[in-house]
Amino acid sequence: MASAPEPRTVRPMSQIFHVATRSAWAGVTDATPYTMSTLDRTLEEEGFIHCSATEDQLDRVLTRYYQGVPDLLVLTIDPRHLDIRFEPSPEDPADLYPHLYGPLPKSAVIEVRPLPDTR
Repeated sequence: MASAPEPRTVRPMSQIFHVATRSAWAGVTDATPYTMSTLDRTLEEEGFIHCSATEDQLDRVLTRYYQGVPDLLVLTIDPRHLDIRFEPSPEDPADLYPHLYGPLPKSAVIEVRPLPDTR
Protein backbone atom coordinates (compact mmCIF):
# COMPACT_ATOMS: atom_id res chain seq x y z
CA MET A 1 0.00 0.00 0.00
CA ALA A 2 1.39 3.40 -1.01
CA SER A 3 1.81 5.92 1.75
CA ALA A 4 0.34 9.42 1.58
CA PRO A 5 2.74 12.10 0.34
CA GLU A 6 4.47 14.18 2.96
CA PRO A 7 2.85 17.60 3.41
CA ARG A 8 4.97 20.47 2.14
CA THR A 9 6.21 22.95 4.65
CA VAL A 10 7.52 26.35 3.77
CA ARG A 11 9.54 28.32 6.25
CA PRO A 12 8.37 31.87 6.88
CA MET A 13 9.90 34.29 4.42
CA SER A 14 11.42 37.59 5.49
CA GLN A 15 10.81 39.04 2.04
CA ILE A 16 9.23 38.18 -1.28
CA PHE A 17 9.36 39.90 -4.67
CA HIS A 18 6.91 41.16 -7.28
CA VAL A 19 7.54 42.54 -10.78
CA ALA A 20 5.59 45.71 -11.51
CA THR A 21 5.50 48.18 -14.33
CA ARG A 22 6.51 51.70 -13.41
CA SER A 23 3.11 53.01 -14.56
CA ALA A 24 1.16 50.52 -12.39
CA TRP A 25 3.22 51.38 -9.32
CA ALA A 26 2.94 55.15 -9.94
CA GLY A 27 -0.70 55.24 -8.78
CA VAL A 28 -0.06 53.56 -5.42
CA THR A 29 -0.48 55.67 -2.29
CA ASP A 30 -1.04 55.01 1.39
CA ALA A 31 -4.78 55.08 0.64
CA THR A 32 -4.69 53.30 -2.73
CA PRO A 33 -3.01 49.85 -2.65
CA TYR A 34 -1.40 48.05 -5.56
CA THR A 35 -3.81 45.70 -7.37
CA MET A 36 -1.99 44.38 -10.44
CA SER A 37 -1.45 40.62 -10.44
CA THR A 38 0.96 40.31 -13.33
CA LEU A 39 1.57 41.95 -16.69
CA ASP A 40 -1.78 43.32 -17.94
CA ARG A 41 -3.83 41.30 -15.39
CA THR A 42 -5.38 42.70 -12.24
CA LEU A 43 -5.87 41.12 -8.84
CA GLU A 44 -9.60 40.99 -9.59
CA GLU A 45 -9.01 39.10 -12.86
CA GLU A 46 -6.39 36.67 -11.52
CA GLY A 47 -7.58 36.22 -7.93
CA PHE A 48 -4.15 36.89 -6.39
CA ILE A 49 -0.92 38.84 -6.98
CA HIS A 50 1.96 36.76 -8.38
CA CYS A 51 5.18 36.94 -6.36
CA SER A 52 8.55 35.19 -6.15
CA ALA A 53 10.15 33.76 -3.02
CA THR A 54 13.78 34.00 -4.18
CA GLU A 55 15.97 35.95 -6.57
CA ASP A 56 16.25 32.73 -8.62
CA GLN A 57 12.46 32.51 -9.00
CA LEU A 58 12.39 36.21 -9.82
CA ASP A 59 14.97 35.73 -12.59
CA ARG A 60 12.94 32.86 -14.07
CA VAL A 61 9.76 34.96 -14.04
CA LEU A 62 11.55 37.86 -15.71
CA THR A 63 13.01 35.59 -18.39
CA ARG A 64 9.76 33.70 -19.01
CA TYR A 65 7.19 36.52 -18.96
CA TYR A 66 8.85 39.93 -19.19
CA GLN A 67 11.25 39.72 -22.16
CA GLY A 68 11.36 43.12 -23.88
CA VAL A 69 8.98 44.82 -21.42
CA PRO A 70 10.33 48.29 -20.57
CA ASP A 71 10.11 50.28 -17.34
CA LEU A 72 9.98 47.39 -14.88
CA LEU A 73 10.40 47.58 -11.13
CA VAL A 74 11.04 44.89 -8.54
CA LEU A 75 9.05 45.39 -5.36
CA THR A 76 10.58 43.82 -2.28
CA ILE A 77 7.72 42.97 0.06
CA ASP A 78 7.54 42.23 3.76
CA PRO A 79 5.06 39.32 3.74
CA ARG A 80 4.20 39.50 7.44
CA HIS A 81 0.56 40.44 7.98
CA LEU A 82 -0.33 39.57 4.36
CA ASP A 83 -2.35 36.59 3.12
CA ILE A 84 0.50 34.77 1.32
CA ARG A 85 -0.06 31.22 0.06
CA PHE A 86 2.66 29.11 -1.54
CA GLU A 87 1.28 27.31 -4.57
CA PRO A 88 2.81 25.21 -7.36
CA SER A 89 3.93 26.65 -10.66
CA PRO A 90 2.08 25.30 -13.72
CA GLU A 91 5.48 24.70 -15.38
CA ASP A 92 6.90 22.77 -12.39
CA PRO A 93 4.46 21.65 -9.67
CA ALA A 94 7.37 21.05 -7.29
CA ASP A 95 8.30 24.75 -7.48
CA LEU A 96 6.18 26.74 -5.03
CA TYR A 97 5.55 30.44 -5.63
CA PRO A 98 4.06 32.88 -3.13
CA HIS A 99 0.71 34.36 -4.11
CA LEU A 100 -0.75 37.36 -2.31
CA TYR A 101 -4.50 37.03 -1.82
CA GLY A 102 -5.58 40.65 -1.54
CA PRO A 103 -4.25 44.06 -2.48
CA LEU A 104 -0.67 45.04 -1.68
CA PRO A 105 -0.49 47.98 0.73
CA LYS A 106 2.29 50.45 0.07
CA SER A 107 3.40 50.05 3.69
CA ALA A 108 4.35 46.38 3.03
CA VAL A 109 6.81 47.36 0.27
CA ILE A 110 10.27 47.77 1.76
CA GLU A 111 12.20 48.48 -1.45
CA VAL A 112 11.45 49.49 -5.03
CA ARG A 113 14.25 49.02 -7.53
CA PRO A 114 14.25 49.62 -11.27
CA LEU A 115 15.33 46.88 -13.67
CA PRO A 116 17.53 47.61 -16.66
CA ASP A 117 15.71 47.67 -19.99
CA THR A 118 17.94 44.88 -21.27
CA ARG A 119 15.53 42.01 -20.55
